Amino acid sequence: MAASIAIHLEFGGGAELLFNGVKKHHVTLPSQSEPWDMKQLLVWIQRNLLKERPELFVQGDSVRPGILVLINDADWELMGELDYQLQDQDNVVFISTLHGG
Repeated sequence: MAASIAIHLEFGGGAELLFNGVKKHHVTLPSQSEPWDMKQLLVWIQRNLLKERPELFVQGDSVRPGILVLINDADWELMGELDYQLQDQDNVVFISTLHGG
């Protein structure tokens, strides 16, 4: 069984407004039978952190278009996107590039 892992989440570019204006979250994901990946993390964020208007953050199984995702300062497209397996102390940043008026 995989041990629990601690990760750092950061929301910016307006995305933090969906999380009560809190930009940085230090979370410990519970242990589970298989390693955590980004797809599971998005579900966990929706259930535990995202309190309103989830459609502004997720679309289907992934983040909605217009949200840049960085894993340890690298574009998640280079890391395997939803299949990336999270490691202890990973830093995951979500930045909204949509600035509505």
